[in-house]
Amino acid sequence: MKTLTYLLASTGLALSLGSAALAQENATVAFLMPDQASTRYEQHDYPGFKAEMEKLCASCTVIYQNANADVALQQQQFNSVIAQGAKVIVLDPVDSAAAAALVEIAQSQDVKVIAYDRPIPDKPADYYVSFDNQGIGKAIAQSLVDHLKAKGVPDGAGVLEINGSPTDAAAGLIRDGIHEALEASPYKTLAEFDTPEWAPPKAQEWAAGQITRFGDEIKGIVAANDGTGGGAIAALKAAGVKEMPPVTGNDATIAALQLIISGDQYNTISKPSEIVAAAAANVAVKLLKGEMLEATHKLYETPSQLFVPAVVTAENIKAEIFDKGINKPDEVCTGEYVEGCRKLGIIN
Repeated sequence: MKTLTYLLASTGLALSLGSAALAQENATVAFLMPDQASTRYEQHDYPGFKAEMEKLCASCTVIYQNANADVALQQQQFNSVIAQGAKVIVLDPVDSAAAAALVEIAQSQDVKVIAYDRPIPDKPADYYVSFDNQGIGKAIAQSLVDHLKAKGVPDGAGVLEINGSPTDAAAGLIRDGIHEALEASPYKTLAEFDTPEWAPPKAQEWAAGQITRFGDEIKGIVAANDGTGGGAIAALKAAGVKEMPPVTGNDATIAALQLIISGDQYNTISKPSEIVAAAAANVAVKLLKGEMLEATHKLYETPSQLFVPAVVTAENIKAEIFDKGINKPDEVCTGEYVEGCRKLGIIN
C-alpha cells in the first residue's frame, strides 16, 4: 500500500446507500474476472480479494469465476451468481459495452455491482475500483518520449502504438493517455493497432507486418501492456533486428521484468493487483453493511477509487520492485537473467 497513493479529486464525493442496510453475515459476494490471457487474475487479483474478504467478513461466501474472454460465458456466470444469492458482484468485464446490461439486471434485483479494473461507461455501476488507466497510458508513453529525447533521436522520428482490446474500456483509457503523450511529443505515430482480447500473438503478428513495412524507421514502440509489448519484442527478434527500439509495457509481469533486466524492454508499470483487489473487498463489505462510501474521483458517472502506480525501468527496478518486496530476486533472477541482475545490483 505504501507504494501507491490515491488520486485525489479537488472535492470529495460521497455515495449514500440509503437507510436499508444489506445483511452482512453469511452474505455471498462474487468476483468475476474477464480472461486467462493474463496470469494476474489467478495469481494476484483473486487471492488478494479473497484474503481481504476473509479478514473483513469471515462468514461471507466468495464465488470466483473467469470468463476466458467469452462475453456469453460471462453473462451466464453473472446470472448464475445472482441465482446463487450474490448480493455484491465485483465485475471485470470482457466487453465493457455489453456489461451495461448486466449492471441493469443486477440493480433491478437489488444486487450491487463494483466495476473492477475496466469501467462500464454506458451504465453507472455502484462503484468503480481501478488503477488510473489513462494516467498509465500517458506515463508509459511519456517515459518512452523522454528516453528517445535523451538518446538524441531526432524530431519527426516514428513510433508504433499497440493498444489493448477494443472491447475493453480500460484499454480505451490507456490509449487516450498514450495519445495525449505522443501528440504532445516531437515524434510521429507510424501506425497503431487495437489488439483483440489483448492477445500477445495478435500483437506479434501485427508488429511483424509493421517491421516489414517501416523497418528502421521504427524508433520506439508504445505497447499498452506487457503481453502486447512482449509480442512486439518477439516480432523484432524474429525479424533479426539488431538495434532493438525501446518497447513499453504495463503490469510488471515476471517475464517483463526479465526483459527489462536483459535490455529488451524499456519500461513497465508496477501495480500490485492485490492492492486494488483489497480495496474492492473493502467496498463490497461496506455495500453489504449499507455504509456510506467515500469516493476520490468520479468516472463515467460512477463514484471511483483510483490508484496511481509507478513506472519501472532498468534505472529504478531494484528500488521499485525488489526493495519494496513486490517480487523476490529468486523469482526473477534466474538462468540467463542472473548476470543482468548482478549488473543492476539486484543480486550480488
